[in-house]
Amino acid sequence: MEFKHIPIMLNEVIENLNIKPDGTYVDGTLGGAGHSSEIVKKLSKDGLLIGIDRDQDALNASHERLKEYDNVRYIWGKHEDIKSILQGLGIKSVDGILLDLGVSSYQLDEESRGFSYMKDSMLDMRMDKTQSITAETIINEYSQKQLEDIFFKYGEENNSKKIASKIVKERQDNRIETTKQLRELIKQVDSKNEIDSCKRIFQALRIEVNGELKDLEKAINDCIELLNDKGRLCIITFHSLEDRIVKTAFNNAQGKCTCPKDFPVCVCGAKSFGKVITRKPIVPSDEEMKTNSRSKSSKLRVFERRF
Repeated sequence: MEFKHIPIMLNEVIENLNIKPDGTYVDGTLGGAGHSSEIVKKLSKDGLLIGIDRDQDALNASHERLKEYDNVRYIWGKHEDIKSILQGLGIKSVDGILLDLGVSSYQLDEESRGFSYMKDSMLDMRMDKTQSITAETIINEYSQKQLEDIFFKYGEENNSKKIASKIVKERQDNRIETTKQLRELIKQVDSKNEIDSCKRIFQALRIEVNGELKDLEKAINDCIELLNDKGRLCIITFHSLEDRIVKTAFNNAQGKCTCPKDFPVCVCGAKSFGKVITRKPIVPSDEEMKTNSRSKSSKLRVFERRF
């Protein structure tokens, strides 16, 4: 299957990266190079684009898509490790970083990956297919309490206890191996809200399998630290859990004095690493949401490094 991914808010991302022709830029979630194919167009031969992805299929597809460019480096890895990745390349700082935290259209549409509740496939959901833990592992081997916590924390699912209980009861007789089996169990708990519950449960499983929120705050702070003066970090999120972490990390990096208002000078030691460019997140246009339904929940936040 061809690796296709429609880049979310492409124009808004390119505009907010403030790309310098001779600059160094990182796409920490390369995917199918939807955003990167536009970034590299704005770079001169002295500019550099570094694409990072944990999905080898994405890297292969991106390499093919950008094969005419000699100033692109492809790195198999996770954006959480961006600091060590750049150190390994001998790069101390960059002019811009993009993190698109959503799952790609390819990953959703490719049945063998098991990301979608709309297709009958094995419960996999690994972005990095070399790792051992899968959604099937979690569903069949996590305790009921662990499942409840994952469904509630990462999916914000109100029926997390009932769904976890149903799963544990079913797996005593039959191992739950497919997306169809899981969807049927969710339907048995709440048939009226089956689709919404499936969205939340599958999201929760995907986050747990790939550890998507585990080191996100650290990754954001590392990205900001790596930026040159006036360099920008653009992050696209797709659900409230991610967006909340990004918003908080940006606000903390901007620095906020916590001294009492009647203090004549700041003594709390608040340090600012730059400025939040997007007081409110940028969202897709009505036209984009009509043509690409997967963009509807997305938000773009931008931070500018300042010395």
